[in-house]
Amino acid sequence: MTVSLESRSAAADPANPTPPTGTTVEAVAVLTGWGHGIRALPADAARAAAGRAVIPLFRPVLEGERFRRATRECLLGVAAVDALLRESDIARDMIRGSATALIYVTGAAYGASNQAFIVAESMRQARTEGGLSETRPGSVVAESMRQARTEGGLTEKRAGSVASSGTLHFPYTAPSAMAGEVAIEFGLTGPYGILIGGAAATIDALWQATRLLAGGRCERALVLAVETFEECAALYARGRWLVRRPLVEAAACALLVPGALRARYDAPRTPSTLETLARVRAGETLACAPLIALALARDGGAAGSVSVTGEWRGRRAGLHWQ
Repeated sequence: MTVSLESRSAAADPANPTPPTGTTVEAVAVLTGWGHGIRALPADAARAAAGRAVIPLFRPVLEGERFRRATRECLLGVAAVDALLRESDIARDMIRGSATALIYVTGAAYGASNQAFIVAESMRQARTEGGLSETRPGSVVAESMRQARTEGGLTEKRAGSVASSGTLHFPYTAPSAMAGEVAIEFGLTGPYGILIGGAAATIDALWQATRLLAGGRCERALVLAVETFEECAALYARGRWLVRRPLVEAAACALLVPGALRARYDAPRTPSTLETLARVRAGETLACAPLIALALARDGGAAGSVSVTGEWRGRRAGLHWQ
């Protein structure tokens, strides 16, 4: 599913596969469960996982009252953009305002806040007569509630959680909450879009960014992806055939600006070298994978032609800068 808010189209336009002017990837920042940056990635994620199904990413500690009740995925989105600016020595004022577009992609991140919301409500009901029983055999909610009472698990009174006692913030269950927090934090008022899906959706987002730049609708574009899995680990265990292992939480952001390279969109049958490398090095990061691939290309010294591809539920998309 694709959701477009301000841009005319949040999907790629195969009928017009090459924008009239060039673009370039100015910077990429990557945070993963392995650590900060590409250099933190192991040579082989599957081997490094040592049987772990999920490699979690830290919850950033950000200053400000607004962040006290923000979800972990919101904080990670802000942290990824902040890392991009800091690592590239770009002042916040440079991206503030209507000249910067924001395109956010996720396949799973909003699941964490939905799970927290459901568990908190279930725990409330469990304390009332006739409420939902937390011991219903086989119930995902029951398993989540059990985890909520174990050390390190989701706790009803944890500061900053959407499940905090008496503070059920339903708007945080929507994917738009993440993009909204980023836009508020960095003062972004330009075109924006939200795409729901895995790696193929991120290829669409990168393509959309090139279209916005080519059409003069922005001077720069941020493509941001966040994926979290830990809160919904029980669900992924039940549907383990749907996604590869290890599931690695990640937040990544790319900055696109006008440049000399022309971008071309297509639907390749096979993965690019970078797609395969990103999966081997990082593990399964869903929507973050193409941005990790771009970071790997830059880390490897690629300054010219770059091809990135991504697959999601049987659909593969590709973007080629030449």
